[in-house]
Amino acid sequence: MKAKTGKCEECGKNYEDITEVCGHCGYSPHGVYMKVDGDPWWKCGECGRTVQAKQPPEKCPGCGEVCDFKNVTCYDPECGGPGNIDPQL
Repeated sequence: MKAKTGKCEECGKNYEDITEVCGHCGYSPHGVYMKVDGDPWWKCGECGRTVQAKQPPEKCPGCGEVCDFKNVTCYDPECGGPGNIDPQL
C-alpha cells in the first residue's frame, strides 16, 4: 500500500513525516490507520492526581473537588505514545 501525501486532517502532521504509528490519529508510515488503544489520561488542576478514563470525572477522586482536568496523554512516540503520560504536561 502506498503512503499518503499531504497533511492528516486529524493531527495536522505531514504524512511523509510520520515514521511510526501516530499516537494521535493512528496513521502508520505504511499508509494504513491502526487503532489507537487506551483511554486518555486526565490531570486534576487542584491536586495533580491523574486518572485514566474516556472522559474526565466530575469530581476528582483525589481531592474530592469539582476541578478542571487537563488531558496529559502522550501523543508522540518520544514519550511512549498513547497509554502513557506526557511528562512535559
